[in-house]
Amino acid sequence: MTGRPLPLITQDNEFFWTSGADGKLRLQECADCTALIHPPAPVCRYCRSHNLTVRAVSGRATLAGFTVNHRFSVPGLPAPYVVAQVALAEDPRVRLTTNIVECDPEQLELGQQVEVVFEQHEDVWLPLFRLLEDAAPAALPIDEIAPERFGEYVRPMLTADKFEDKVALTGIGMSEIGRRLMVPPLSLTVVACEAAVADAGLTLDDIDGLSTYPGGGNLGGFGEGGVTALEAALGIRPTWHNGGIETFGPGGSVIAAMLAVAGGLARHVLCFRTLWEATFNEQMKQGKIPVSGGRRADWLLPFGATSAAHTLAQNAQRHFHRYGTTKETLGWIALNQRANAEINPTAVYRSPMTMDDYLNARPITTPFGLYDCDVPCDGAIAVIVSAVDAARDTAKPPVLVDAVGTQIIERIDWDQSTLTHEPQVLGQAAHLWSRTSLTPQDVDVAELYDGFTMNCLSWIEALGFCGIGEAKEFLDGGKNIARDGQLPLNTHGGQLSHGRTHGMGLLHEAITQLRGEAGERQVAGARVGVVSSGGLTPSGVLLLRAES
Repeated sequence: MTGRPLPLITQDNEFFWTSGADGKLRLQECADCTALIHPPAPVCRYCRSHNLTVRAVSGRATLAGFTVNHRFSVPGLPAPYVVAQVALAEDPRVRLTTNIVECDPEQLELGQQVEVVFEQHEDVWLPLFRLLEDAAPAALPIDEIAPERFGEYVRPMLTADKFEDKVALTGIGMSEIGRRLMVPPLSLTVVACEAAVADAGLTLDDIDGLSTYPGGGNLGGFGEGGVTALEAALGIRPTWHNGGIETFGPGGSVIAAMLAVAGGLARHVLCFRTLWEATFNEQMKQGKIPVSGGRRADWLLPFGATSAAHTLAQNAQRHFHRYGTTKETLGWIALNQRANAEINPTAVYRSPMTMDDYLNARPITTPFGLYDCDVPCDGAIAVIVSAVDAARDTAKPPVLVDAVGTQIIERIDWDQSTLTHEPQVLGQAAHLWSRTSLTPQDVDVAELYDGFTMNCLSWIEALGFCGIGEAKEFLDGGKNIARDGQLPLNTHGGQLSHGRTHGMGLLHEAITQLRGEAGERQVAGARVGVVSSGGLTPSGVLLLRAES
């Protein structure tokens, strides 16, 4: 068999990808504490020993999560197929992403016992799994840190002198948002940036810092070239600049800019985020952009786990299993965002949607359907971070930053992390509340990352707007998250209906709300807002307030 995406074999992982040649599954093991280590690393994450070896294991495991993929096909692996996570019998802390084969997906249940069966592709033996006949179900693996206990792992503040108190958000700008605009992405960036500068009452000569996510490089439809491209176009000559993907989520450029301003490196930092996915994908279809290929050092792609949806769908499934959440629970989030988008002229999806529309939408990867997923689009957002004293002279009332949450507490590897919530959400949320005297009850508007409905549910529970596992009751009927409800949520339509702007659109909307400039969708008396950015990758969350 040929055609399936294959992993890049390296010195570090060769033992794993070729171990099936003799029918044995092999994992890295710490010779001192006997923990299994996956993905392979030069040190044991549990006891920090460097005394590592390779061990052949039984190949038996527990089915810890699965999703039936319907939307995405890869060469050699046509949809539908099952993407799964299995917890190894010898050390359930280790979960392998894999495919379940030789089965009827309708018969799969969490806790079923499975065994490895290898499939050779060129020089790679892929460890796939099949059900063990007549084996009794087992308990699911448990989180290394229970979702309720993340606050116990937050590091205390080092000083009462908070950098957040030294900055303000003074300008916002947005380009046109739409599907397949067929506009060069740098043009979108310039439009948004010029609008933000004008909104703050500044000029480009006042800007002495630039910050973006994810920066330059070959990022497909996820950027315009970063700081390098924008500086070359505008000639700003920044004192400080920043661009990178390993930061506090897609909105991490803003938190980085706050640190630079608080440290005295800049007075006004222009932060920007541009996507042109819709145009990029269309140009690939037309053959104007070549499709990238070749092997990559990737633990998910060989099994057709091509999207964050495949990871989050399994987190959603486990949340359903543990807490009784249902697909309708996620549906109330999607319906809320659509209702808000209906009155937002910049939103991509504005047509009314019912629960039946949501439930009957074409499946993407179970339990997600089309409307559980955000809308790929073209667009750019810009935000200006200023020194708080300089903000008094800008054109609009400044929005102040009360606290940020950035601490990484759980594992970063997508398939090794928290089971029932989106990874990189619970820790950052707990960190936020440790840096402020405000509480969840003080929040007037919440703009929470919703690349998928499950992202948003995770943030709602993590930030304490309801208890862990209580989202089903909190979201039922959608009243609590409506614009006139207890927690007005994603008031511009969120990424699910407004468009995928990677969290920066959420920040734009929060600032708009706290200024009282949201028009028909304005939340009355909004003074405190929370904005989250990302998850899965390291994320960040900001608590904002209007100036008194």
